[in-house]
Amino acid sequence: MAGITIFGITGRMGQTLLRALREGDAVYTAGAAAPGGCAAPLRLIGAVAGPHSSRLGKDAATEGAATGVMVGADARLGLVGAAVAVDFSLPQCVAGVARACMEARIPLLVGTTGFDPAARAALEAAAAVIPVLIAPNTSVGVNVVARLVKLATLALGAGYDVEISEAHHRMKRDAPSGTALGLGEVVARARGREFKEVAVFERHGNSAPRNAGDIGFTALRAGDIVGEHTVTFAAAGERVEITHRATDRITFARGALRAANWLSRRPPGLYTMDDVLGSEQA
Repeated sequence: MAGITIFGITGRMGQTLLRALREGDAVYTAGAAAPGGCAAPLRLIGAVAGPHSSRLGKDAATEGAATGVMVGADARLGLVGAAVAVDFSLPQCVAGVARACMEARIPLLVGTTGFDPAARAALEAAAAVIPVLIAPNTSVGVNVVARLVKLATLALGAGYDVEISEAHHRMKRDAPSGTALGLGEVVARARGREFKEVAVFERHGNSAPRNAGDIGFTALRAGDIVGEHTVTFAAAGERVEITHRATDRITFARGALRAANWLSRRPPGLYTMDDVLGSEQA
């Protein structure tokens, strides 16, 4: 089995990835015939958290059976022996993770969202040396939704207003979510528009009516909502809605491991989940 290093091991997604790793072969069934060799289960080999984490020096698993892998703060040590790394840490950590993986020549999947342009530049620089996959949402279902949104945009045309709503748990830091922004970019590209010119993030007071072609966003933060996204196409007398609801983070973890396995067999470059799914279905 190939080794995987998890950045952000103490967070919700880090622990859910451990749960998915324990599922073993079930995670990889769909990708078994992917080009570049057969998929195989991954095993945890490195667990990295922040320098002030209370879990440093303790087993990576906060519940369930021990993994035998201790949590550390040194990215370089955490990458020793790894075939691939996944990052679900914090936005401000992304650039450092990218540099560490580039130096170690370890493929990197980034599931962290909300990072700044400097971090994006660091990922692009790393992609010249290693395969880098940027995935605002690693759920296979969400990425299928993105394809449906593109199809709907092209079929319905510019006469339909587009609104994107999303809901997440009360602790989520960025809004709108990276997934919502990604879906908006799908619509804008399909319409031949620049996303930043048509995205509308706030409406309040006596503001002017929406402009033709606007893509509106609303974000809800409450309770323990795992993740919900709806893209609405509305015209006079008709409304089309495409929705994805996640009820357990395990769906993101399964998709992340499937994508990480795929990424470990790719040449240097910048990839997306669409590349993963497209390659597997070729």
